[in-house]
Amino acid sequence: MSEAPHACHLVCGPAASGKTRHATLLAERLGAVLLDSDQVAERLVMAGLELAGLDPDDRDSPIYKSAYREPVYDTLFDLAAAHVGRLPVVIAGPFTAEAGNPAWPHELERRLGVKPVLHWVSCPPEVRRRRLEQRGEERDRPKLRDWKKYLSTCREEPPVWDHLGVTGG
Repeated sequence: MSEAPHACHLVCGPAASGKTRHATLLAERLGAVLLDSDQVAERLVMAGLELAGLDPDDRDSPIYKSAYREPVYDTLFDLAAAHVGRLPVVIAGPFTAEAGNPAWPHELERRLGVKPVLHWVSCPPEVRRRRLEQRGEERDRPKLRDWKKYLSTCREEPPVWDHLGVTGG
């Protein structure tokens, strides 16, 4: 006899908005599996970029996005689908391009087998910049080097789909 699937929460928003903190607290509260895009495929992405002679810390260039963005997200969703029948799942990742697609929640529901609960974490750009500087990670250096250019690629407006709005703290 199979049991009903558990909840799947997606915690979305721009870099340094507070996604990881919110997702971690949510996962602890729910007793959920936490799948963070920064952790799930990080070593494979770095190895692949290095093997290709590219910057292993690049997460914003068109090359990275065309080669890795979809496979990383697909891996997150495959892992979530594998676990959501047994445990609640929390996925943390930017998903900023998807925030403009009104059909995305329905696509996720078909893929995951459950209706996802979508969270959008946001805070002002100057707060995000300060957080990026404070965390001092290599993958953030390109963002900080040309902040205005990076900021022009960020989605600041809320998603077009229903979501729980979270102020990143």
